[in-house]
Amino acid sequence: MRLSRFFLPVMRETPAEASIVSHQLMLRAGMIRQEAAGIYAWLPLGFRVLKKIEQIVREEQNRAGAIELLMPTLQSADLWRESGRYDDYGQEMLRIIDRHERDLLYGPTNEEMITEIFRAYCRSYKDLPKNLYHIQWKFRDEIRPRFGIMRGREFLMKDNYSFDLDEAAARASYNRMFAAYLNTFARMGLKSIPMRADTGPIGGDLSHEFIILAETGESQVYCHSDLVDMAAPGPDIDWDGDLQPLVDARTSLYAATDEMHDEAAFNAIPEDKRLSARGIEVGHIFYFGTKYSEPMKAVVTHPDGQERPMHMGSYGVGVSRLLGAIIEASHDEKGCIWPRAVSPFDVGVVNLKTGDAETDAACESAYEQLSNAGLEPLYDDTSERAGAKLATMELIGLPNALVIGPRGLKDGVVELRDRKTGAVENLSLESAVNALIEGRTAAVSETA
Repeated sequence: MRLSRFFLPVMRETPAEASIVSHQLMLRAGMIRQEAAGIYAWLPLGFRVLKKIEQIVREEQNRAGAIELLMPTLQSADLWRESGRYDDYGQEMLRIIDRHERDLLYGPTNEEMITEIFRAYCRSYKDLPKNLYHIQWKFRDEIRPRFGIMRGREFLMKDNYSFDLDEAAARASYNRMFAAYLNTFARMGLKSIPMRADTGPIGGDLSHEFIILAETGESQVYCHSDLVDMAAPGPDIDWDGDLQPLVDARTSLYAATDEMHDEAAFNAIPEDKRLSARGIEVGHIFYFGTKYSEPMKAVVTHPDGQERPMHMGSYGVGVSRLLGAIIEASHDEKGCIWPRAVSPFDVGVVNLKTGDAETDAACESAYEQLSNAGLEPLYDDTSERAGAKLATMELIGLPNALVIGPRGLKDGVVELRDRKTGAVENLSLESAVNALIEGRTAAVSETA
């Protein structure tokens, strides 16, 4: 992509209304624009990151055996009355009356609708287990939206729902999602810690939040420090096998947010292993048994011929929220530092003197070679001054920048910059391009 043709409305000053780093940088880097309180337009740069996060989430859901569908954003209020949640949910729910005086709502979550869909088609134990998910915009009318997309009213969410014959099978489904979430966040360069959580309005008696550590996190968290160093299980685990030992290894060590914190249990941890930090919730999983299937009569016939309610769980990932969380966990005073897997572009090509024939030719050659090799370069071919171009590249946080100017070319070199480490290498143009194509730059060591 040539920057002269791209839409990237960067800002040099920090907007006064933004109080946390992710909100500040997303506005400054031209990733979002506020259209109403807690409601944002996603501009091209931010949208590219959002789609990459979404795709990682999708791939890990598919790997764990979940099946994608898409449900509507508007839901019938009758479904929520059937489950008993319509009046309980509170003012966060946006209630709507259509021209025919029918009560609708803009979905904050989809337990009722997916239960209604599933009960219409699945009536036998032979139809189980199943796990259905979608990635869809949601709306919750926060009383005080703040922190940009971190606490907005409209947000993109992956939510999925498991249907099982009994509690044992349902817990196996829960464990698959537990492992899938660890892999999902690791692919984005994040260390996630599962913490026992309050089930809140979703219900049930088993729930975990997935927290990433960040100095600007919204929650105070307490945990055993060994959890931070535990690697994700990886893609090669046996998804149909017993994953309970994997879950136990991560839940046997103390981990809790403020609302679930037990000071005595935390103090029982060896002092050098106690970790108290700030954290950001990026995922939440629930097992709630028959909370929805029973009142909504979502039953299946068991092998003994008896009809019983299905056991269910739900699993959410804040896809749009993840973008802000990644920035909170990975930035410096100059701007964003994107993990390679979710970066909007792979590399920035910076022309320090647009209009200079030799520099233009070198940049065009690099841009063409990188594009032909399957990389996604962003070529700054604008007439901006060199300092402004470099500042923009640092602000938007691409993993590498290939900086080409007449002075360097006279000496036969270009600069290959690593955004994360700050390392600068002077290489021939051919060597720099090959290093990017082959992934041999000094800072390729991202979490895969």
